[in-house]
Amino acid sequence: MAVCCTPTASRPGAAVAAAPRRRCSPQRTRKAGRCCAASADTPKPVGLKPQTIQPYPDPFPDLQPGDDLAFEYGFPGPNPPKNRRAGVVLHPTSLPGKYGMGEIGAEAFRFVDWLVDSGMQLWQLLPLVPPEDTFWSPYSGLDALCGNTLLLPLEELAAMGLLEHSELPPEQPVELHADFTAIAAWKLPLLDKAADRLLNGEAYEQLREEMTVFRADNAWVEQSALFSVLTEIPELVGVAWWDWPAEYRDRVPATMEKVVAEHSERISTFIALQFLFDRFWKAVKAYANGHGVGLVGDMPIYVGGQSADVWAHRDLFELRPDGTPALVSGVPPDAFSETGQLWGSPLYDWKAHEAEGFAWWCQRIARSMQLYDETRIDHFRAFVGYWAVAADSETAMVGTWKKGPGVSLFKALESNLGFVPILAEDLGVITPDVVALREAIGAPGMVVLQFAWGGGATNTHMSHNIYENCFVYPGTHDNQTAVGWWKHGAQPSEKALIRQYTGMTDDDVSYCFIRESLRSCAHTAVICMQDIMRLDDTARMNTPGVAKGNWGWRVGDSGIWQQLHSEQEALRSMVGMYDRSPPGGIRPPPPPASGRSGHASFH
Repeated sequence: MAVCCTPTASRPGAAVAAAPRRRCSPQRTRKAGRCCAASADTPKPVGLKPQTIQPYPDPFPDLQPGDDLAFEYGFPGPNPPKNRRAGVVLHPTSLPGKYGMGEIGAEAFRFVDWLVDSGMQLWQLLPLVPPEDTFWSPYSGLDALCGNTLLLPLEELAAMGLLEHSELPPEQPVELHADFTAIAAWKLPLLDKAADRLLNGEAYEQLREEMTVFRADNAWVEQSALFSVLTEIPELVGVAWWDWPAEYRDRVPATMEKVVAEHSERISTFIALQFLFDRFWKAVKAYANGHGVGLVGDMPIYVGGQSADVWAHRDLFELRPDGTPALVSGVPPDAFSETGQLWGSPLYDWKAHEAEGFAWWCQRIARSMQLYDETRIDHFRAFVGYWAVAADSETAMVGTWKKGPGVSLFKALESNLGFVPILAEDLGVITPDVVALREAIGAPGMVVLQFAWGGGATNTHMSHNIYENCFVYPGTHDNQTAVGWWKHGAQPSEKALIRQYTGMTDDDVSYCFIRESLRSCAHTAVICMQDIMRLDDTARMNTPGVAKGNWGWRVGDSGIWQQLHSEQEALRSMVGMYDRSPPGGIRPPPPPASGRSGHASFH
């Protein structure tokens, strides 16, 4: 029988020498050599982390211990509000509309109404930049500061007199996916007519004065217009700018002055349409903000190579002398793609950015702060370390990690712009330094429930591991829809775990994930519209690593908001139950025919 090596503590008043040594009982020592006291290699229970005592402001500095407190002290009242929030992801191109795609007109206002009646406080969007015209990805824009003028609302332009009603195309049947190429073919010439009337019509003197102010306040639009005009010159159409003749490629001053003089009308047209986009979008923002809804924009960390940004600021990118990139952007294999994602954008020359005080980034973020209340920065991890891939690679599997600018960029932003409300998209390969940077600047991160069901109980996407300062999503625009994943992506083990973990007894995985998101401790929960509608993968917005067939999904016709009445009721109930109601509470649902037009005045 083993003997315990630890003496019993002496009783008060007893002599220490009189304390007998205890023996371990046979029942507790069945394994030879085992002792009651923990040996050096015995695992210790997990305890609290050591903490230093923090400063404590005395709430009653004029009282001494033992003095009476006020009677009201025992009635502290309700807990202070945490201002938890909920929102919906829906890109404006997905809105209802008569002309092939969603626009930033009446249907945008109706969607805001639907959000408010659902108890939602946020509308999250994909990037509003003009997309490239092959695959129409908003994450591969032609200009980081301009807006996508295909979103301009035709009926509102006609109401302003900038278009004739007879010039509008016939109403088109609502398709599941927008055909942006076909739409651009007829809509862009129509928008040019609207711009021409704005520039030359006698009735639009006040609008022209507003445009003059817009042009003065946004000097970047001049370079954007110049680049756009150059891409329309017959011998340059469809040619990458680095393959242009040197006088255009290298922005020779005399040549640029000549282009401006010869194409002044086209430059003015471009700027007029950007002014209209700015005006319409800010009207949407004002309406949303006035109804308690904030806008969350989206900013790709990189810009496309064939963009005004790279052409006009070659010194800020890692390019060869001829303008072509030696290395391009991407990410190594991850949950989204087995071969990684090869984005192909040129990489930043961070030393050059730092040398100019990050002025280009300050301008870019300042523009985003004009258009949105908060901005999600895609691929936040690249500010710490980014994946560099050879420009001639076919996949992103082989590359090199390079150091990013880190906190110095965000110090420059804060110094120039004050508080910058950003959301850090920190999915994929996340190392501790990425978390450290996000926490250092106080930015919320992201959690995706669709990623929660593998890797065991320490998976950071599981509800019990979610932290407060984050945005939680059932899935993002890069994921399958919840229904699509349940049918075609989830493994049997994942389905079993979901049922066990959430108590789900049916197959309504969309609302299971929505409920898990809303009741989590995350400060903000955001839901893709496809999951609210319980749609399968035919409604998927994007498949990472696949160029074709993305970005075109549409929500349906203008009757969709009435059709989603039961979903709205369910959302409103959960938002209230899980303390995500707006500060003023959720307004009661409108009667079936509310009479709200969804229009704002643009005259």
